[in-house]
Amino acid sequence: MKRYLVLENGSVFEGQSFGSPAAAGGEVVFNTGMTGYTEAISDPSYKGQILCQTFPLIGNYGIDENDFESASPKIEGYVTGETCESPSHRSAFSTLHETLKKHGIPGISGIDTRHLTKILRAKGAMLGAISDATIMPEVKDPNQADLVSLVTVKEPVLCQGAGPAIAVIDCGAKENIIRSLLARGAKVLRLPASYSADEIMSYAPQGVVISNGPGDPAMAKSTIAAVRQLMKYRIPIFGICLGMQILALAMGGSTHKLKFGHRGQNHACIDVKTNRCYITSQNHGYAVGNLPDYAEATMLDVNDRTMEGMAHKTLPFFAVQFHPEASPGPRDTEFLFDKFIALVKK
Repeated sequence: MKRYLVLENGSVFEGQSFGSPAAAGGEVVFNTGMTGYTEAISDPSYKGQILCQTFPLIGNYGIDENDFESASPKIEGYVTGETCESPSHRSAFSTLHETLKKHGIPGISGIDTRHLTKILRAKGAMLGAISDATIMPEVKDPNQADLVSLVTVKEPVLCQGAGPAIAVIDCGAKENIIRSLLARGAKVLRLPASYSADEIMSYAPQGVVISNGPGDPAMAKSTIAAVRQLMKYRIPIFGICLGMQILALAMGGSTHKLKFGHRGQNHACIDVKTNRCYITSQNHGYAVGNLPDYAEATMLDVNDRTMEGMAHKTLPFFAVQFHPEASPGPRDTEFLFDKFIALVKK
């Protein structure tokens, strides 16, 4: 069935429908990853977004929902150059088409994703829609909403471990963040992003992780306020992706929207102190701008020199903009979890 991807600048792409026949609108963004579509469609950081994969063939190893980064896909819509209809993998339970249809998410394939990506790089990420019409419908900007409240856990979730108690402020946490902490023996307390500092500290955590998540960090006002209060306890705090932006805002720093964001598995980052380069997995549309005098940048993106890591100069608070649990290098930056656990034990 014929479908259209329409952008707010008037661009129209004609393709074939897959997944759900429903229409969808959101912010259109692109990911340059050559693999990992299962993890991408289920990453809560994509809430409110229509995701375009630049790699031409998607769906070739099917879907195993055990590999999801959350309970279900979080994207609003999916755009591919070509979608494999007959995947081959021993653990595949369904096709990409069947999975998106099951969860009510529309897809469009057979379009020139290279051309679409060039538009988004030149003009910036923009609103768009997948539908049966060539006219752009009214689409609300997802970045004007508190998207974190839509993807956080509703009740505390305890993941047992024999080690130190770690509170994860769940702003849309990927499952592998939880697994990475459990693998290091931590007892993980997954808490709603709406919790106050007093509610978080009532669980007596020995360290706090602020997770990844979707949207404009400035919209997560209650989480920013909670982190600002948590800093007074001086326990180790580790921010990941959106968690870095929230920590920066809690410190009194600033954030800004990137033109088209960083989304892929091949982003090189430099440690400003050692000059060592790391290959990182990234998925963020906002970045940290300024920091207060008592904090400093620790890593920079090689491509555009945006801040990819930060730390308090004297207290055990640090954060990175990329995903150390995503293993793109394949395990270049997993040591950050070791660093965090070491700070907690210290």
